[in-house]
Amino acid sequence: METYLKEQPHKRFNILTGEWVLVSPHRTKRPWQGKQEVTEPKDKISYDSECYLCPTNKRINGVKNDDYKSTYVFSNDFGALMNNSEKFSYKKGLLRAEGEIGICKVVCFSPNHSLSIPDLEISEIEKVIETWQQEYSLLGNLKNINYVQIFENKGAIMGCSNPHPHGQIWAQYSIPTEIQKKTATQKEFYQKNGTSLLKTYLEEELKEQTRIISENKHFVTLIPFWAVWPYEAMIIPKQAMPNIKNLTDNQKNSFAQQLKLLTQKYDALFNTSFPYSAGIHQAPTNKMDYEEWHWHMSFYPPLLRSATVKKFMVGYEMFAMPQRDITAELAAEKLRSL
Repeated sequence: METYLKEQPHKRFNILTGEWVLVSPHRTKRPWQGKQEVTEPKDKISYDSECYLCPTNKRINGVKNDDYKSTYVFSNDFGALMNNSEKFSYKKGLLRAEGEIGICKVVCFSPNHSLSIPDLEISEIEKVIETWQQEYSLLGNLKNINYVQIFENKGAIMGCSNPHPHGQIWAQYSIPTEIQKKTATQKEFYQKNGTSLLKTYLEEELKEQTRIISENKHFVTLIPFWAVWPYEAMIIPKQAMPNIKNLTDNQKNSFAQQLKLLTQKYDALFNTSFPYSAGIHQAPTNKMDYEEWHWHMSFYPPLLRSATVKKFMVGYEMFAMPQRDITAELAAEKLRSL
């Protein structure tokens, strides 16, 4: 059966969303004639006087940044959500709309303009994790905030408008679609089996080993069986927990190690500062019990064959379903070997 997975077109099921992805491993044998681009060199300067995120600089709205020495958090000057917007409900025939309330923040990982996650020391990454914990708790406890999304867009091709290493946090009233799907699948499994869906999945992956990139005492980094993006990866805690709030010091250290190792392997893959969108999915903050939730961090990188050849969702993928050529097993093998 494994031979079919390596050679034959097939679908793979995403246990967290209930959706399918088409896998076409035979297409990796086809010749490639595509667009080539010049790779942009990585920024090496520690301070940029023109950067809106560097310490002591003024942002576009005239607010001056603190002279920060580690992580730095501020409200997004152009947030997609506003905390003072109106809650309303609109319905006209089949047309429906509802007002959305929320808060958007920016998290600078380091005062150094050129240091992204793979370049930071483990202690510096631990500080980033602690900041995520603090913001998840702070925002999640606010009235009208029922979900907190922590994420990072790295690289210009992922829509990142500033090269200074940073991520974002969007906290909002409604629970996003992806979280609704993942809550439903995890709850159904937990009610039937009395254990976490991802804990059971991890046990299977660790037994098979083919999609494991790395592991330590508390975390596993792997290419999920149902991955859509070429080098999509997940960092999953071995202990089932609904959110990142209660990570111990040892768990934070293990998480930081896996974050650094994965992003270093990404950079080494095509010898470039590897772009991606990464996000932490965890339980909503609406004061309900989410014993079924097992938080995890996902990475969606767009690079396929080199530092300049990107994967886009086009054609069939836009109109039908996601599709990939390189298998999760081959992607894991490449990253594991670096």
